[in-house]
Amino acid sequence: MEYTVQKLARMAGVSTRTLRYYDEIGLLEPARKNSSGYRIYGSKEVDKLQQILFYRELGLDLDSIQKVISNPSFDGPAALRMPREKLLARRRQLDLLITNVEYTISAAEGKSTMADNEKFKGFKQKLIDDNEQQYGEEVRGKYGDATIDKSNAKMLNMREEKYEEFKSLEKEVLSKLAEACETGDPSSELAQKTAALHKEWLSFTWPTYSKEAHAGLAQMYVDDERFAAYYDKACEGGAKFLRDAILVYTGMEQENSFE
Repeated sequence: MEYTVQKLARMAGVSTRTLRYYDEIGLLEPARKNSSGYRIYGSKEVDKLQQILFYRELGLDLDSIQKVISNPSFDGPAALRMPREKLLARRRQLDLLITNVEYTISAAEGKSTMADNEKFKGFKQKLIDDNEQQYGEEVRGKYGDATIDKSNAKMLNMREEKYEEFKSLEKEVLSKLAEACETGDPSSELAQKTAALHKEWLSFTWPTYSKEAHAGLAQMYVDDERFAAYYDKACEGGAKFLRDAILVYTGMEQENSFE
């Protein structure tokens, strides 16, 4: 079956301007143009538009989507598994938050009781799911499923005051990192204070602590651009500076030379 711009836009719930723009940038070109110059789309373009909208819903920008779907090795069905998993994770998060709200209403109305740690379960599960989506493959590959599962369980069982302390400490690590970067010295007192705070922050979720694991995680912050971007928010080169400070803190700097 074939569709004009108007018919496809109406069916997909987008504007005709959007479809024309996608054509202009080469993201979604029509199958052909008829004798009157109107864009005509076929089933192949319909499928492609569906994929584009999936990725848009997941927050990808148009440049990123273009790179994904224009890749010669792009596999439509396989590519859809990624957004499917992310959508399922989002649904789990929403279901948990809805359940949390319903329990809270019930407790407020005196129909049931709700333990303090249950009040934050939805938020903690969302944090776990977000981390799994962004970094799950890397950290599970490095530390193993058992370690990460124990870490996630420790997070879920965290009481309200501990959870608030955990989130507050995360912010403090970034704040101290920004200050420490100004010294330019990863062995400075301020940098070492930052490394100590980072260890304290890890202790909230790590089943056990080791200097080797701490240093290895710090190196992952540098090697993975997603981790690096998070710590580079504190200061330029923040991930590398934190890595170097942790190497000094753990005594691993002898085995890992600074870049």
